[in-house]
Amino acid sequence: MYPLPHDHGQAMEQLTHMPKPEDFQAISRYFTLLGDSSRVRIFWVLCHCRECVTNLSAMVEMSAPAVSHHLRQLKNAGLVESRREGKEVYYAAAHTPVARLLHDAIEEMEQITCPGR
Repeated sequence: MYPLPHDHGQAMEQLTHMPKPEDFQAISRYFTLLGDSSRVRIFWVLCHCRECVTNLSAMVEMSAPAVSHHLRQLKNAGLVESRREGKEVYYAAAHTPVARLLHDAIEEMEQITCPGR
């Protein structure tokens, strides 16, 4: 526990371990990544279906190069996975606790109902 310059009478014992700033870097990267509404939308769609860039572009009304750019960022962050089938590459949300948590947070914040729920 760090000595505090002011005593405000609060029980600070529960903060026995203050995380280091670098402990929050990964979390900050996710929030930065999802700070773009187009990426949030693409990620949300991919939480519900597996899709190719061409169809995904039509669904979110964006160009294929723009969607590919966002997909690359989501994939690098581990939120999206891809699978090649012949000449086509299909994308879907990763099956990870972080991806599930972010999906649930998006729906909770926006009161969006999942298809099929």
